[in-house]
Amino acid sequence: MKKDIVIDKYKLTFLEEAREILVELEAALLALNENRGDKELIGRAFRALHTLKGSGGMFGFDELAAFSHNLENAFDEVRNDRLSVSSELINLSLEALDQIKAMLDEATGSGTASRAVSSEILAKLRQLTGKAEIQAAQTSPPPALPEVPKDAARDWHLHFGPGPDLMRHGANPLLLLRELKLLGSLSVKASLAAIPPLAELDAERCYVTWDMVLTTSSSREAIRDVFIFVEDSCELTIEPTAAPSPGPVAATAVAPIPAPEAPKAADKKPPPWGRRATDTPDNASSIRVPAAKLDQFVNLVGELVTVQARLVEIALRAEDAAVVAVSEEIERLTTALRENSISIRMLPIRGTFERFRRLVHDLARDLHKEVELTIEGADTELDKSVIDQLNDPLMHLIRNSMDHGIEPPETRLAAGKRPSATIHLSARHSGASVLITVADDGGGINASAVRERAIEKGLATADAQLTESEIFNFILAPGFSTAQKITDVSGRGVGMDVVRRSVEGLRGTIDIASKPGAGTTVTLRLPLTLAIIDGLLVRVESAYFVLPLATTLECIELTSLDIEKAHGKHMANVRGEIIPYIRLREYFNMKEKRPEREQIMVAETESGRYGFVVDQVLGDHQTVIKNLGRFYRHVDLVSGATILGNGTVALILDPHRLVRDAVRSTSASPHANVRTTGPRARSAPAIAMACQ
Repeated sequence: MKKDIVIDKYKLTFLEEAREILVELEAALLALNENRGDKELIGRAFRALHTLKGSGGMFGFDELAAFSHNLENAFDEVRNDRLSVSSELINLSLEALDQIKAMLDEATGSGTASRAVSSEILAKLRQLTGKAEIQAAQTSPPPALPEVPKDAARDWHLHFGPGPDLMRHGANPLLLLRELKLLGSLSVKASLAAIPPLAELDAERCYVTWDMVLTTSSSREAIRDVFIFVEDSCELTIEPTAAPSPGPVAATAVAPIPAPEAPKAADKKPPPWGRRATDTPDNASSIRVPAAKLDQFVNLVGELVTVQARLVEIALRAEDAAVVAVSEEIERLTTALRENSISIRMLPIRGTFERFRRLVHDLARDLHKEVELTIEGADTELDKSVIDQLNDPLMHLIRNSMDHGIEPPETRLAAGKRPSATIHLSARHSGASVLITVADDGGGINASAVRERAIEKGLATADAQLTESEIFNFILAPGFSTAQKITDVSGRGVGMDVVRRSVEGLRGTIDIASKPGAGTTVTLRLPLTLAIIDGLLVRVESAYFVLPLATTLECIELTSLDIEKAHGKHMANVRGEIIPYIRLREYFNMKEKRPEREQIMVAETESGRYGFVVDQVLGDHQTVIKNLGRFYRHVDLVSGATILGNGTVALILDPHRLVRDAVRSTSASPHANVRTTGPRARSAPAIAMACQ
């Protein structure tokens, strides 16, 4: 039972790594489609297929291994200049890649793979390469290849001795011999002399060694590739032999050959090629950890941050120097642990960007357009929890660009453009946020058409004075579309609504910019992480709020004299710069009289610099973000909540949305400082309840 568990664990590891290999294979194929003579890209595709075949066969995925083997042979022909790279080969390889994904899904119980599709792909591959010996994918082990001609073959003597940990790492020596036999005619002799007495037998160790003669036209490197995944944990020699080939054998011969006497238990030492029986070798530079364990780790660190904040408050009240010293040391360690826990969940966005090359390739073919995808800033890192939720919004943005934004080649030529359009994906850091941009050089957005459609749907009045940014924001409304007809790609008004919901769920914002005839740019501003942020703790009456420290620029004092000089307008003169501000007391309908002196927190928002007036600034705060729950799901001005050291709940405010809502309220009622009806007013009771 224990052995089965170990093997199953390594099978799961193979399935995870196989998906990563498929991403690499897909990227290589799409790049090869643009640079068909690039030998390095051909080699990348071949190596990915060889790895899939070898590791699939090793872990018992014989059908996947046989299917990959056929495609690998085709790229071996390309590598040896016997087959040229063509659109047919690229498209067929991408179909095969999709079929391999289906096989992996079937292995995990999340889907099925059609055998008819496999046969159809292999038939097309046979026709393309002219190779009649291509095997159909099957569940049984792949049969041996026909015997190679004597004048093209040579004999190789191989000695293969599995290390003590080879089977513990999930490898099956017999599957390696089966793959070796695919290279030619194989004669095998097995030595059983090292098998110890039954009382000393380790069921997870292979004691058998093999001496073999392989007749093949393959090179030493091709033979060694069979053992590429176990070479570090086995004894392997491959030498040419001058002796005549013994010829092919009908079945594997097993006969004992002399071997040294097995050492006694007390004298046993692992051979020099062996590794210790651990899941990870001593010199491993990285380990694979399930995402769920990382999430649990970050959650525990978050709880520790909350407890540490309580300790700081207790230490300050106790006025005990020893307790304060311990509290400060724990605070230092907690801060370091927090930063490390966040950093290990940070991943480059490259994998997410690269997968869209296939989407652009397929849509360009279906829409009869010429489109190139360019990528910038792929090494920009984001929290894995953010990356996992980016696929859908980016997919819908690209589909919209392909269908609505980019013109057909003949239209582009008539407009003086290149027939081939460009979609540019980019990412860069901006403070504690990441800006992800999807830009195209298509026809741009027709602002007049969007405005007319918004009026038709009752989203705006005919006499409304709207900025271009406000007009473009109508595109994000549910069911909004200016498309004249519905296609398989877009036109139902669902895609951009999905983008809006996904980005808001990530506490992000969307900015749309467009120029007629020059293209459209959509920018997503997203937080680096959804778990813990540095915040600035403030107080208004008895309520506590947290403003993200990354957006906060400075803190200035606001007195009654300052208000009088501004004639009651919500404006502050900061070193000659006039900055509008929002008084949170009025914004959230708090009734108590404001104090004589208030504080203005000046923050950088997507609408420029704005101030937020509070009663008191309490200082920096490591903020563990907690969801507010379903009751507060409509309160979009709040990013979440955190628990302070004294057990009080503090709401985390979103400065960008606060300013956006205030600007809208001013536009709707230019004579009012703040809006007293609508979403903000409906949010006030819920916010007040959360602050109690």
